[in-house]
Amino acid sequence: MTALASSGFLRIGASDLEYRMIGPAPDDAPTIVMLHEGLGCAGLWGDFPDRLAAATRAGVFVYSRAGYGASTKVALPRPLDYMHVEALDVLPKLLDRIGFRRGLLLGHSDGASIAAIYAGGVQDHRVRAVAMIAPHFIVEDIGLTSIAETRKAYDTGGLKEKLKRWHGDVDNTFYGWNDAWLDHRFRSWDISEYLAYIRVPLAILQGTDDQYGTVRQIEIAQEECYCPVEVTMIPGAGHSPHREAPEPTLDTISEFVERILYLHEGSEGRAA
Repeated sequence: MTALASSGFLRIGASDLEYRMIGPAPDDAPTIVMLHEGLGCAGLWGDFPDRLAAATRAGVFVYSRAGYGASTKVALPRPLDYMHVEALDVLPKLLDRIGFRRGLLLGHSDGASIAAIYAGGVQDHRVRAVAMIAPHFIVEDIGLTSIAETRKAYDTGGLKEKLKRWHGDVDNTFYGWNDAWLDHRFRSWDISEYLAYIRVPLAILQGTDDQYGTVRQIEIAQEECYCPVEVTMIPGAGHSPHREAPEPTLDTISEFVERILYLHEGSEGRAA
């Protein structure tokens, strides 16, 4: 396999996915693979991946799923099982393609759900732990209300102009996500069954003022998981604590990574 460049595109299936690789390559150190939210992309993580790489000495891989950022757009409407497709079809190919050997998945919102499906559905021994920011395992009324309000902000407010900066086809991005969540059939979406099959430590971070989900999401993980579940509530943060309260969010994730990848496993794979 050719060495992974620091940025570029990877062809996965029929899509070209933009990516960034920060820090050491997968051959040289553990890798944290970051999975973005429903309206996110590689660029919308800001400098958080760079700060995470510096704090953990791990490589950090961020990418934009199809339909996001500069990646290939998708056919609309998205299938309602789009997160299952990402977790069980796309992500395994991507991890193999980048030469992933050992590390963590770190997902935010939709990305956290994809990480949960992957960790419970694939049983990949290379994944030593999973960190989730504001995950959702079931659909809640508070989330649907906020998603409907986001639709208004996009159609009549300034949200579309803000998102245009980050996405090559902003309508493809927004409606692909929004239409799926607001489809009446999506109310029965439930991935909690995957949690019982996760066999690695799980860290969940949620803002105390998350407008898209309640602590019920965390309770479900605590009820369904047989693996260790660490919960951190970030005071005053909403749905995106890595942007709204970056310091405590970075500290919590970095400490989790340190314990899992270095203290528990000794010096194997430690970056110089």
